[in-house]
Amino acid sequence: MDESDVHEDPIVQFRAWFDEAVADGVREPDAMTLATASLGGMPSARTVSLRGFDERGFAFYSNYRSPKARDIDENPRAAIVFHWREVERQVRATGTVTRLSREESLAYWRNRPLGSRLSALVSPQSEVVADRAELETAYEAAAARFGDDPPLPDSWGGYLVTPVEIELWEGRPNRLHDRVRYRRVDDGWRRERLAP
Repeated sequence: MDESDVHEDPIVQFRAWFDEAVADGVREPDAMTLATASLGGMPSARTVSLRGFDERGFAFYSNYRSPKARDIDENPRAAIVFHWREVERQVRATGTVTRLSREESLAYWRNRPLGSRLSALVSPQSEVVADRAELETAYEAAAARFGDDPPLPDSWGGYLVTPVEIELWEGRPNRLHDRVRYRRVDDGWRRERLAP
C-alpha cells in the first residue's frame, strides 16, 4: 500500500476496505472499539457496532445515560478502531462526537430486531441491577405492553464520530507495516505515510 494508491477520500477508501473485509469473511467487520474520556481525562474503551457510515463519519447507537454517553456529554471527542485480523488490516480514527437526529435514530430503531428494541427500552445500561430476573421481568412487561411496536425511548439514540484524522494500517513482513494517515485540512484531506 502506498499513499498514492489509496483514494484521496478516506471514507471512500474505508468503504472499499470494509467491503473487502465482508467479502473475505472477516468475523464481525462492524465491531468498532470506541474510546472516550471523561472531562477529567479518565479513558474508557469498549466495543460497539458500527451502524452506518457516510461522508459525515461513523455512526453507532447507545443509551444516552450510559457511561460512554456521560463521557461524550463532558468531552465530545473519541477514537475508534477497526481490527480485521483475518486480512491484516486496521483502521483508526479520531474526531468529534455529536448525536444523530431523532429522525435518524427512529429510522434505525424501526429496523432493529424486536428483542433488541425491547431490551434497549428496559435496560438501565451499565447500572447495577438486583439480578437477571429483574431484567427479564421488565423485558416481559414491555413485550406485553408494547407488542411488536415498542417506542423509541428518549434515553436512546445515535451518535456520529466525525473524523479529523483517519489511519489505514496493513500488515507486512518483517514488521515493515504500511501506514497511511489522512488529516483533515481546509481543502479536504492530506495523505501521508507513517513509519511502522
